[in-house]
Amino acid sequence: MHKVAEFRTERFTLRPLQRSDAAALFPTLSDPEQCRYLSRDAFVSEEELWGWLAEPSWPGRTWIAEDAGGSVAGRFVAYPGEHEGIEEIGYITCADRQGQGIASECAKALITHLFSGANPDPAPRKLMADVDARNLASVKVLEKLGFTREAHLRQHEMTHAGLCDVYWYGLLREEWEV
Repeated sequence: MHKVAEFRTERFTLRPLQRSDAAALFPTLSDPEQCRYLSRDAFVSEEELWGWLAEPSWPGRTWIAEDAGGSVAGRFVAYPGEHEGIEEIGYITCADRQGQGIASECAKALITHLFSGANPDPAPRKLMADVDARNLASVKVLEKLGFTREAHLRQHEMTHAGLCDVYWYGLLREEWEV
């Protein structure tokens, strides 16, 4: 697993992934309705989920959003894009915490962290996010954060739910305003 630096928002600490996080994320990631926009189906056990979360060959970094009471609110990731200087981000908010602005708040902090160059890697020149075109909540988060929809890829990805359209969003470092 790649080393990640801890950082904070007003309500959350974004910290490295821990084994116990599988139990906290499992109620969300085992629910087929919550996983409808993922590229894979819902997880059937905490062990399977942990294997996915902690996959040693995955080149990305994971942060867990934890509130002051120690409750997990979501997972946020960054991983290398196809080209140098580009990173992709992703996020999922725990089902019982959705609608509270967590994705926007924590993704904003993640973007600031990545663009600041406070990582072991140089600051990327661009961040990307791909989203199932039907995932209106995620589209709203990305647009609120200032991402630009750069592409609509029709019938692009085959998932457990069938063929889906994908939107590609991008944000250049010089466009980012904290």
